Amino acid sequence: MMRLIPTLILLILAFEAHALFGTDRANQDSKLLLESEKNTIDVYRKNAKAVVHVSNVRLVSRRNLFGQMQREVPRGAGSGLVWDKQGHIVTNFHVVAGGDKFVVTFHKDKKQYPAILRGSEPRKDIAVLKLQELPPDMTPVTVGESKNLIVGQKAMALGNPFGLDHSISAGIISALGRKMQGIAGVTIEDMIQTDTAINPGNSGGPLLDSGGRVIGVNTVILSRSGGNDGVGFAVPIDTAKRIVPQIIEHGEVVRPGLGIVLLEERYRDYFEDVEEGVIVKFVDPKHPVHKAGMVGITRDRRNRYYLGDIILSIDGQKVSNYDDIYHVLDKKKVGDTVRVKLRNGNKDREIETELVKL
Repeated sequence: MMRLIPTLILLILAFEAHALFGTDRANQDSKLLLESEKNTIDVYRKNAKAVVHVSNVRLVSRRNLFGQMQREVPRGAGSGLVWDKQGHIVTNFHVVAGGDKFVVTFHKDKKQYPAILRGSEPRKDIAVLKLQELPPDMTPVTVGESKNLIVGQKAMALGNPFGLDHSISAGIISALGRKMQGIAGVTIEDMIQTDTAINPGNSGGPLLDSGGRVIGVNTVILSRSGGNDGVGFAVPIDTAKRIVPQIIEHGEVVRPGLGIVLLEERYRDYFEDVEEGVIVKFVDPKHPVHKAGMVGITRDRRNRYYLGDIILSIDGQKVSNYDDIYHVLDKKKVGDTVRVKLRNGNKDREIETELVKL
């Protein structure tokens, strides 16, 4: 017993020395870090709990001797960010596209949380999942702004590249206002370009500023090798802030429209001498645009087609295709009145009409 006392004293002294000098060593090491390094560390610690891994599973049915059987097949994976404490997860549409089941995993939490698809906007490559069970500590991201970003400022991507859990990379904003072809065939405007390493698996995760605020949702890379080549793109957070609350409330984005059908581009050459504008195929008689006098293509008894109106501009903005019309109306809301310049034959005219819910 007497021999144990000196040993215990030595152990206590050693522990206290380690605590004292270990803290001093940690403090000394932190003093050696650059301010930029400290900032990256702070941003990571602040956001790690708010960034998740999203798994997309498809149910495949097959018949065997015992009847119809369903098998779960992994379809893809990506990242996501915790939008609020109610369990809404924002990610990319292409991360969840084609999936039947979704599983969300949090940082340092091995439990898999099932989620359902609340809704999506493929034209912006944004989707919202809703957790069916909430973890004990829900930590939403801090949502920032993208309208005042400056080329050259620091940007960080946090996500799960190549399935590597919660990796952070840092770089700068390389350019603003880029246009990229989206998964839905419509150009996504005002994209943020960054040299921050964005790789497969980063999709749906946040692009962060030096204050740890989300400024974009990482979406796509331009790459010849399949990995990061220094050109990544993110959907601006201001775009997400406009559409995510609509998806949470309605399960979809409430989009304004004219109440018409446009002629498909592949049939445009059927009509000669149409050098500009967008051809109106059909006008819904239930909507204000019909009362305003817009007309579509007509057909006689011999199945001969006659051109109706061609849309030249909306509120003074020239339009040449569906993409142009989508982006003009994307800045409007249901109930707004727009001026539409039309051409019919050799005559141009302008009408006013109210936008309706699509």
